[in-house]
Amino acid sequence: MIKIKSQKQIEKMHEAGRLLASCHRELSKLVIPGTTTYKIDQFVENYLTAHGAKAAQKGYMGYPFATCASVNDEVCHGLPNKNALRDGDIVTIDFVVNLNGWLADSAWSYEVGRVSKKSRALLETTKHALYKGIEQARVGNRIGDIGHAIQSYAENKGYSIVREFIGHGIGRSIHEEPQVHHVGERNTGITLKEGMVLTIEPILNQGRPHVSLKQDGWTAVIYDGSLSAQYEHTVAITKEGPIILTEQA
Repeated sequence: MIKIKSQKQIEKMHEAGRLLASCHRELSKLVIPGTTTYKIDQFVENYLTAHGAKAAQKGYMGYPFATCASVNDEVCHGLPNKNALRDGDIVTIDFVVNLNGWLADSAWSYEVGRVSKKSRALLETTKHALYKGIEQARVGNRIGDIGHAIQSYAENKGYSIVREFIGHGIGRSIHEEPQVHHVGERNTGITLKEGMVLTIEPILNQGRPHVSLKQDGWTAVIYDGSLSAQYEHTVAITKEGPIILTEQA
């Protein structure tokens, strides 16, 4: 069942989203060659605690960290570790904030040092694909319009889209209905209504879309070893249009 949020509830989620965005801004300063994703994970958990919030995904279905940290060919759900990031890497940091019982979710891909033109093009295209999807998150549109906009833009640029991992509704729980696919056909799926809150989180690959799971049981990697990137926002659907609750200033 899709849970419609009131204006007051959306504002509570917006408060969580603002905190999440501020945490992303601060952690971005740590993303340099030589640092580790474990250090970034500790920073995020401490930052949220200091601001009266919790890292919602820690303990969720047994997940042991505050963040997912996915490097290069890791698609998503990478486990933070003590391996040093290297110049030219790309790393996606994904986490969910629980502030006073209301959640916000956002992932961002970062350049480590100086990256190649191909890597930067992947990052820019993935980010633009996210915003193409957000543009379609409007009252009266259909869920398939979001996926169609993302798929059309990404594939026209020569990138593939991971199918296995999708967006979702969010509120007091991390995963609510509806499912938000990043591929699709126009005018298909449920009709979008005022008060829905969704995550839109496309993952684009330089190579094929196929993924496999590492032995740790969490980390998804690209089957062909190419690079992957992801950007995600939590978005409220309102009469005035989509409002990004996790926007970075």
